[in-house]
Amino acid sequence: MAGNGKAGPAVGQAAPRESPQMTAAESVLARAGGVSRVVPGEYVVAKIDAMMMHDIFAADVLGMLERAGIEHLHEPGRATVVFDHMVPAPSVAAAEHQAKARRLVRHYGIEAFFEIGRGICHQVMVEEGRVQPGDLVVGTDSHTTTYGALGAAGCGVGSSEMAYALATGELWFKVPETVLVMLEGRLAPAVTAKDLVLFLMREVGSSEAQYRSVEHGGSGADSLSLAERMTISNMGVEMGAKFSLFAAAGAATAREGARYAAIHEVDLAALSPQVAVPHHVENVVDVGDVAGLHLDQVFLGSCTNGRLEDLREAAAILRGRRIAPGLRMIVTPASSTVYRLAAEEGVLADLAAAGAIIEGPGCGPCFGGHLGLLAPGERCLGTHNRNFRGRMGSPEGEIYLGSPATAAASALAGAIADPRELAVSDTRVEVTR
Repeated sequence: MAGNGKAGPAVGQAAPRESPQMTAAESVLARAGGVSRVVPGEYVVAKIDAMMMHDIFAADVLGMLERAGIEHLHEPGRATVVFDHMVPAPSVAAAEHQAKARRLVRHYGIEAFFEIGRGICHQVMVEEGRVQPGDLVVGTDSHTTTYGALGAAGCGVGSSEMAYALATGELWFKVPETVLVMLEGRLAPAVTAKDLVLFLMREVGSSEAQYRSVEHGGSGADSLSLAERMTISNMGVEMGAKFSLFAAAGAATAREGARYAAIHEVDLAALSPQVAVPHHVENVVDVGDVAGLHLDQVFLGSCTNGRLEDLREAAAILRGRRIAPGLRMIVTPASSTVYRLAAEEGVLADLAAAGAIIEGPGCGPCFGGHLGLLAPGERCLGTHNRNFRGRMGSPEGEIYLGSPATAAASALAGAIADPRELAVSDTRVEVTR
């Protein structure tokens, strides 16, 4: 990126431009707000197209409505509840919390309720068609930005905001400025969308993207699958972005003439595998800078990289091989659909034969709930989205973030490894919905 003094595949940054056209996020907010046009800095009261809650917050949100004497949701058909974080319930307290949520889901007539085992909320929302291109979506999870992969504007909200949205069908928003990322070319073998978004964390970061929308366009965007777009939009929130989205159609020429706070260009073919090192997602280096660093655990999964495409990529590397002695590898498919398809294809068998532990769909290891925590002094490389101190258990543990290819190569080596050193074919395909 021009002006940052760092070497890399970025090829320049242009000055902001003025135009009467709207960015992707502005267009969504204008439509949802019932106005012809919005500009950054304005406040708009907008109708919410989809509202999502997971098990950690559903009981609290719906309990607020019950205590306030609100008997009916504004439009219960727009609400979705997914049990995905504390699943299966790891404690009596979690079981009681989920039981309360189930009661309130029935009370308020929420039909789009997905029990434990269906999958991680963001994957389920896409698979079940609960989000459509151009929608304005809010969720009680910060990674609601994931829906930007479909051209929807999604963001996380707090419990009180969600309760208000459920009761009234609307929320207010401050229209964000937009940072445009133009993607050119195609990713090289063993280099993935996770490497791209980690590179963006390194080069753009939260200082520039804070409370802005990040919009991805260019001919390179057209080469990315839905799964890859979901990975990129998912981690937009780590850059501080309000929204992180792709154009619903025609990414190569999306929003020509719109006004952007900054424009960045990235040559996808020049990217190399990236790794985020402790204890912040912006601490990103080339994989070669940390290659050989001993690992105790490798985690493949989460709403960032637990899709069928991700499991296929790891299995292509692990097939016929065994993970390093003394290392544990945990795999959590993002949904029951991903689990089933991976089983039918033999992907799970390949992972298990290599020595991986296959867990049910859920968020447990990613957010440090259960099913794979770290002891003091232990080190994990995972495909999830955050590596904050204590995120996966002990605050004395270390979390590194990388792609499914890097995770698989590292599991074989017992240390962080460059996946390009293995003979791996390009396994990127569109995820079946």
